[in-house]
Amino acid sequence: MNTQEEKIKLLSEMIAFSVVDGRLHEREYQFVWIVAQELGISRAEFNDLFRKELPTGVIKSEFERIQQFYRLALLMHCDNVLHPKEQEAIRQIAINMGLNPSATNRILKLMQAAPNGIISPEVLLSLFQEQLN
Repeated sequence: MNTQEEKIKLLSEMIAFSVVDGRLHEREYQFVWIVAQELGISRAEFNDLFRKELPTGVIKSEFERIQQFYRLALLMHCDNVLHPKEQEAIRQIAINMGLNPSATNRILKLMQAAPNGIISPEVLLSLFQEQLN
């Protein structure tokens, strides 16, 4: 993340996704807050994002889009409730990001099968690399 604007967009997207099932779970809030802290966003600025509209823009690099997709997938799993609206939304977000649907579906299946919903970065990237060959 290079600019403050990019950081705000990333967090806003995560916040919008966290409430797609109609409810913000405490674990989802805490997960997004941890990401905000890593990005150097203050608590006041973070809480203010819950009242703002989602900014528009496209993540340029494929690596950053993959990272954001994975953050959203982790967010989807952090409350231990896989809501159908979340699953539908993350697939649509991945398509809008220009990510390969086959790779994203495989990643989501692997995460669902994993005991803690986490897959290694190597596996994540290799699934996207497979699609390029």
